[in-house]
Amino acid sequence: MTTVTEALSGKTHADENFPVASWLLSDQNRGPILAFYRFARAADDVADHPSLPPDRKLALLDGLEAALRGRGAPLPEAEPLRLALAGRGLKPTHALDLLDAFRLDVRKGRYADWAGLMDYCRLSAAPVGRFVLDVHGEERTTWPASDALCAALQINNHLQDCALDYRRLDRVYLPLDILAAHRASVDMLGLAHAPPALRGAIAEIARRAGELTERGESLIPQIKDVRLATEIAAIHALARRLARDLENRDPLSERVQFGKAGFALVGGLGALRFLASALIRSVRARPKASA
Repeated sequence: MTTVTEALSGKTHADENFPVASWLLSDQNRGPILAFYRFARAADDVADHPSLPPDRKLALLDGLEAALRGRGAPLPEAEPLRLALAGRGLKPTHALDLLDAFRLDVRKGRYADWAGLMDYCRLSAAPVGRFVLDVHGEERTTWPASDALCAALQINNHLQDCALDYRRLDRVYLPLDILAAHRASVDMLGLAHAPPALRGAIAEIARRAGELTERGESLIPQIKDVRLATEIAAIHALARRLARDLENRDPLSERVQFGKAGFALVGGLGALRFLASALIRSVRARPKASA
């Protein structure tokens, strides 16, 4: 009988398309965020396991929830997060929302429209940003902009993996009404190259992800923690570039992602632009010396 540990893919935070608890963050905040990521990674690996039956996946997800709540035997994928939450006096709400998203992944393979996809992102993407903000003690007024940026990151990932998700899991996150509007069909995701109709649908979804990214830009100046704001600026730059790439490239015939150099360049420039603007604001805000 497969356990959560046996279902793990081996993917880590270093394999993501955006920084996860990078060195930009303080050591005291990196620990809880990495614990949250590893919990989420484990649950995602369970939901995406290609051979586990749905009932077993749901049972493993339920086990992760029980362990996080401190019920029953502890699990190595949940215990570090449980302890981190207890140490910070935080509730497990965001992690529980993620578990509901992964349960949806097990039960649901299609999304009728954009609104349905946004509902999914409210469970699968928004909790990640909200947890990071909570760990840093940021105001909840930052949540709407964070939700938009996190949804954009999620949709970019859906587009990158649209062919793989369909072929391995028969799961399609591309809204069916957008596919229909471009006269594209789900079975086109099984082709080696996206035909023009599917390219048009993917481009529209990427444009919408780009719009969410622009809405998320307002998050950066709201953040009090300069180190966190710098990381978010890097993430925002990466999300903007990736949405633009997906609008113009074919994720069926090529892997649309950043190499190490591109990741460092695009994210680094985003971080440097933020730091330069913060420095300029700081200089301008200094009181002028009297003559």
